[in-house]
Amino acid sequence: MRDQSKKQGLIFVISGPSGSGKTTLLKNILQDKLLRKKIARSVSLTTRNKRSGEKEGRDYFFISKEQFNQLLKQKKILEWTRYLGYYYATPKELVDTQLRAGKNVILCLDLKGAARIKELYPRNTITIFVKPPSLDVLTHRIRNRCHKTKTQEIRERVRLAKKELAAASIYDYCLTNQDLVYVTKELKEIVSDNISLKKRKG
Repeated sequence: MRDQSKKQGLIFVISGPSGSGKTTLLKNILQDKLLRKKIARSVSLTTRNKRSGEKEGRDYFFISKEQFNQLLKQKKILEWTRYLGYYYATPKELVDTQLRAGKNVILCLDLKGAARIKELYPRNTITIFVKPPSLDVLTHRIRNRCHKTKTQEIRERVRLAKKELAAASIYDYCLTNQDLVYVTKELKEIVSDNISLKKRKG
């Protein structure tokens, strides 16, 4: 029997601590004229409230905690995490539909989520870790972006960042975000090269 994973698209999982720039890199990939024809972003579910400027179905699918529990019970969630009191999850149907159509999917996930996706789709998943030039730079970025946030929350973000940085070696690729233009180029090459390799093998 032929391996069905060869016919399916790839899943690119980008991870990194808060302030590493992974979300900006994701946006840069999706704004690239060539790559956006080959790759789609999976929209996550979240139980937190919608922020100013966010749009349902574009940034997140905003659901209640009760809805989250129901989807989890029905096994319609691939992976999930609880962060600062809210739940974030990847919907199974959305990802599977894209893969079956031969499309490539890109996700921004934490360590646990990346490991779970790799476990579920071992032949199709490429993991990429984005790290800052140093912990001091990261701490500065976190403080700047969270200047209205409580000191306790900032400390929690830094604590989590240290834990994440220690696990960077388990990823397929590790990029240091010292220069955004350069690291965007590196990420685009990783995505393009793996898609091309998949096509040749398929």
